Amino acid sequence: MDKLVFLDGVARIAVFISLLLALFLFTVKTENKLANRLFACFITFSAIDFSGLLDFSFPAEYIHLEIFRSTFCLLEMPLIYLYVFAVCYSDFRLKWKHLLYLIPFIVMNIVLMPRFYLKSVIEKQQFLASFSTMPEVYFFQILIECQYWFYIVSIFLILRKYKKIYLENYTNPSTSTYKWLFQMNCVFVVMHSITASKNLLRYTASRDVFLWGNVLMVIMALSVICWFVMKALNHPELFRGINSGLPLTKDFLPKENKENNEITETVNDQDEAVLSQIAVLKNYMIEKEPYLDPSLTIQELANQIDIPVRDLSVLINHQMDQHFFDFVNEYRIQKAMNILKDGSKSDLTVLEILYEVGFNSKSSFNTSFKKYTNLTPTAYRNAS
Repeated sequence: MDKLVFLDGVARIAVFISLLLALFLFTVKTENKLANRLFACFITFSAIDFSGLLDFSFPAEYIHLEIFRSTFCLLEMPLIYLYVFAVCYSDFRLKWKHLLYLIPFIVMNIVLMPRFYLKSVIEKQQFLASFSTMPEVYFFQILIECQYWFYIVSIFLILRKYKKIYLENYTNPSTSTYKWLFQMNCVFVVMHSITASKNLLRYTASRDVFLWGNVLMVIMALSVICWFVMKALNHPELFRGINSGLPLTKDFLPKENKENNEITETVNDQDEAVLSQIAVLKNYMIEKEPYLDPSLTIQELANQIDIPVRDLSVLINHQMDQHFFDFVNEYRIQKAMNILKDGSKSDLTVLEILYEVGFNSKSSFNTSFKKYTNLTPTAYRNAS
């Protein structure tokens, strides 16, 4: 009985905090309203899911709400999937086709109709009494597993494409968005694995062990939600979306080759015009230092040197065999190295230097610096 009381207390805290956070996300003023609202909906449905652990029973005439509530978990992963889209891509909008993600939720409730929803109150109570052994439950568990792993894999694929688009078109600091969402998805994998193991205890272990499994699940879920929301609130720079319509170089390169009836793989295969473009680009980077702009994009650089953005993308990502992200950061790191070696600027801190050369993230600067020098900025300065 003590376990049930403890579980009820933990569940009440989880429901209260979840709904409080959801209310905040629904009402807070932000540019990325769609992402916030999608995540708020996810938290709300999670709270509804947690409410199933409360020491509370619906009146007999509304007993069908108990089962209906349990099916709301089928709406959680579609919301996270759409949330990732909204965070990654600034041009993402909800469309009617997204209603297709409701299909598992609708199918599950249709499956429950013949032997539950359409039955009398007494028959519904009998159904709930032996719920864990009903065929509908096995179907429910299989549906949850299939849906969950489908969305987990889909999110990883979204992030892979997002990273490629970002590296070919942007610099600083949205790789942090990729890392954060990747971590989030990994956490969901771990959480679901624990939840799935807990559900197996329903059939293979004692009720006490199952109850403690529920307690552990709610505490971990609550911790993850709080961590996730606080991360988003404390680090808004992580959630600057990019344009999903930007093509990858590989998407249009074959078409260009076909139109020009030629195949080019390395800079050495290019004519003097291409080599001249590379020289102009490098000279411009050295003389004008456009990389000092922390928000520099390939579109902006193309406008500055009067080269079509598609040609510039092919030039950097294909001919020079570099992502735009690495290409720009290489100049930033080189300038940072010169500053660190300059004795007259020894009073500048590493933080001041990273801002001066175009970075606005210490972690991104340290990672890039170590990639090119195998040393931290401080170690490089001491060795100079």
